[in-house]
Amino acid sequence: MHPNVAQHFACADSRLQTMWDKALLASRQNLRFFKNRKVLVEGGGYEKIWLETQPMGGEMYFPHDPEAAKNNILLFMEHQRPDGRLPGSIALLDGKIVPQFNKLQGFCFPLHAMNLYYLTGESKEYLRQLEDCLIRFDTWLHNTRDTDGDGVLESFCVYDTGEDNALRYGDAPCWWEEDAPPQGNSFVPMASMDIMSFSFSCRSTLANIADLLKNGRQEEWQQKAKAVQHALIEKLWDREKAACFDLYPGGRRQTVLTHNNLRCMYWESFTKEMAQAFVEKHLLNPREFWTPLPLPSVAADDPLFRNVPENNWSGQCEGLTYQRVLFALENYGMEKYLPLLAEKLFSAVENNSYAFTQQYDPFTAAASLKETQAAYGPTILAVLGYLTHLYGIFPHKGVLRFSAMSGPAYTFTYHLNGQTHQIESDGRQAIITHAGKRLSPLPCGFSYTFCPDGTVKSTHSFT
Repeated sequence: MHPNVAQHFACADSRLQTMWDKALLASRQNLRFFKNRKVLVEGGGYEKIWLETQPMGGEMYFPHDPEAAKNNILLFMEHQRPDGRLPGSIALLDGKIVPQFNKLQGFCFPLHAMNLYYLTGESKEYLRQLEDCLIRFDTWLHNTRDTDGDGVLESFCVYDTGEDNALRYGDAPCWWEEDAPPQGNSFVPMASMDIMSFSFSCRSTLANIADLLKNGRQEEWQQKAKAVQHALIEKLWDREKAACFDLYPGGRRQTVLTHNNLRCMYWESFTKEMAQAFVEKHLLNPREFWTPLPLPSVAADDPLFRNVPENNWSGQCEGLTYQRVLFALENYGMEKYLPLLAEKLFSAVENNSYAFTQQYDPFTAAASLKETQAAYGPTILAVLGYLTHLYGIFPHKGVLRFSAMSGPAYTFTYHLNGQTHQIESDGRQAIITHAGKRLSPLPCGFSYTFCPDGTVKSTHSFT
């Protein structure tokens, strides 16, 4: 354990305590050395660090291994191509660190790279390095992924959005190395809500960086982010159906209702009104995404839904979706749904003998491939994430948020950069220690952020 970073959770509820302890134990199975660089691999049979999972996973794991957390982000920045493209994955092959540019493989990166800035001491040198990385990647996206010039960025292959075996991609190639799209395919280039959201996330983060660096570009990046959001709404959002739908070549609109709308909420490319509409009409619909175990990859009543146990993003509930939805709902003030999702996820893990697998059946919650995938990283980190975001302390865009769920008595302690932060809860009231200062008791059932003087800046309710 790093001497300046430590996190502890002690709960009177033995079930929650066991969940925490077993998830932490399983997570250690995914620590590796890429030469002399410690990393947290995806796990469950995936031995690489992937752009769609491991910057997010590493930063969430920061209190338990800050070295791995930093490398999970820095290695992608260090292996960015001169033209701006980031590797979709990084592998250790024959003792060599090998960046792989044959897919984009999602982009859960900017938020967590920014959180790393705050967690590691607010280095302006690191911030300028991140700024350069995001500018170059965003430029590459717009130079190569808008082949018809309509302002909507495109996916060229299945692995660009990490939707392995998804039926909506038809016979599109799984991976693609070229900057020009495949020719003669009726499924790609696909105008994509995901790829558009990559750019939005880059640009909104660059606006935050500009504010911190005082370089005069904050408004410019805000306007550029709004331009991407406007194109997303104009081309892909269906107001009547309250969802985004990607477009096939020639502008043919897809009809499959996908969880990717929740990904957009993770990247914050939806407006508040769009997010509210999608959640109310689709996420909470038991025929679509609020199945007995919620969050299938495709709406359960969609013709392209398939409930198959192998790695397939056409149906079963993914641990990675639970991980991303944690941030997606918080982004829009929808914390009240987190306890419900946490309970469903915890029950699935517990009822499968603590098998942290990639997929679970949305109707029975049976774990898929639990003999070979018992330590799949995103599911492990989703469990730790829900516990931390409901009962603990976590970074949130430059501030620490303190979450005090009502219910069991517990203590959560976070030692960070020489300061102690703590929640001591009896289940009804919580005494919070912020930066070593013990504050007056506050009611449970809320998440709090504080001003520097210790007064409450904002609250978010779990009910």
